[in-house]
Formats: sequence, structure tokens, C-alpha cells
Amino acid sequence: MIEKNLSVFPMGEPNDAYAQYFSGKSWLHYLSREQVTMFNVTFEPKCRNNWHIHHAKKGGGQILVCVAGRGWYQEWGKDPIEMRPGDVVNIPEGVKHWHGAAKDSWFQHLAIEVPGEGIANEWCEPVDDKQYDKLK
Repeated sequence: MIEKNLSVFPMGEPNDAYAQYFSGKSWLHYLSREQVTMFNVTFEPKCRNNWHIHHAKKGGGQILVCVAGRGWYQEWGKDPIEMRPGDVVNIPEGVKHWHGAAKDSWFQHLAIEVPGEGIANEWCEPVDDKQYDKLK
């Protein structure tokens, strides 16, 4: 069953363009493409994106704002951080990380791309199922 009204932000369309970088189904809705790129990402339970890095020659990075459900954020080499509505994560440029839903919850966050020069996203390997399954 798809949760249509998780928050005040539209769920958007199936995230087909980036589906290869996600384990599970996700949806994407652009909220702003001017000044700062901001979009709402919805994850079904267990869905998460691959490890990835936001690169920039100057500036860059990403900010996540949890708006519904429960999910996880993890930086390479660090413990996962649980995210609940109202939680904010600032991700500096060049930090390898992943984010996604908890096993038993839908998850929705706003993703804000920090402006910069020479911005590029590097997609890496999927999150290891054994490591993910240890999360509560």
C-alpha cells in the first residue's frame, strides 16, 4: 500500500531516473529549481539509496530535513543516525554517505542541494544488506 499523504509535501512521481541507485522504491517531487535546488524524496519501508558523494570545486554539499516517517542517515566509517520528523542533517561536500527508510516505516525528507561550483554526484556501491538489517 502506498502512503499518499505522509506530509504536506507532494509525494511526486516514481523516481525512475535514479532507480538504479536505490534499493526499493522511491518517489521524487521538485519543490524548487531556482536559487537552491530542493526536492521531496519519499522512500517506501526498507528503501535506501546507495552510498554516494556530493562533490564540488567550491561550496556544495546537501542538507536533509526529515518531514515524515522514520529513516536513517550514515556517513562512511560512522554509526548510523536515526532520523525523525524535524531532524536536520548537514552533509559537507566530499562526504560518502547514504540515507533511506527504516525497515518498518515510510520516510520522507526534503533534500536541499547546497549551491557551489563544479557540482557533481558520484554514486557508489549499495548499502550492505547485512549492515542495514542490523538497524532497528
